[in-house]
Amino acid sequence: MTGRVFAVASGKGGVGKTTTAVNAAAAMAEAGRSVVLVDYDLGMANVGAVLDVEQADATLHDVLAGEADAMDAVAEAPGGFDVMVGGTDIEDFGRADPSKLRDVAGELREKYDVVIVDTGGGLSHDTTVPLGLADDTVLVSTPQVAALENTEKTLELVERVGGSVAGLVLTRVGASDVNTDEAVDAMDVDVLGTVPEDSTVAASEEAGEPLLEYAPESPAGQSYRELGYELLGESPPVSFRDGDGEESAAANAALSEMVDDSGDGGSRSLLSRVTGGLLGSNGNK
Repeated sequence: MTGRVFAVASGKGGVGKTTTAVNAAAAMAEAGRSVVLVDYDLGMANVGAVLDVEQADATLHDVLAGEADAMDAVAEAPGGFDVMVGGTDIEDFGRADPSKLRDVAGELREKYDVVIVDTGGGLSHDTTVPLGLADDTVLVSTPQVAALENTEKTLELVERVGGSVAGLVLTRVGASDVNTDEAVDAMDVDVLGTVPEDSTVAASEEAGEPLLEYAPESPAGQSYRELGYELLGESPPVSFRDGDGEESAAANAALSEMVDDSGDGGSRSLLSRVTGGLLGSNGNK
């Protein structure tokens, strides 16, 4: 077995990156894949904070410090997938050697169909490791200008380290985000999907469960399910494409059509076109 490695990255924290990684893992497990989620936010590991997971014999930090084997740090998570949780003590950060992640990922891809690496928010030397070794990187951003500015920087970093970008996920999209269309139309990356603002996301994390377990037919749950299946090159079961799911699928199809029809997409940078579209439509100079 040689599994596929996805890195989930964002240009800043607080945009739903870890939530996206968790629920993409749950969706892929639902699709019948063996999945492990690696909590590679070395300075602020929080997968264990949003999932009710029993502590394994070791943490990712122990593994990266050469003090434990990779599988010693793996535990079962609700949702049918495994997790490798990071340490939470400040001392753990100094012990971890980021360069060892390549060996860890290599071992995990021999045991799992899919390895998802939840990177740290923002840009750092540590972040370059998973972006360079992953088969594809999933970028996560909210529709706000500041978040999209940082998304371009992350995109550039992936390209500099020789990585590949699967596409962009827009999260926390609300009815007031009237300029999302302009932002999406301006992007040079594939838009994998949009996740609506949904109160059940926070509720699921309080319960320690993936949204796909806690509220599988919620609007955000439907979007994350579609994302996971999209990354596998498949479609969700028909039973999950009724009701809100149909609306979500239709919205994503419309967004994809806008990206395809953007015409001169490659002639301007992502940042200039996004900020121009978002700010210009509000009458700002």
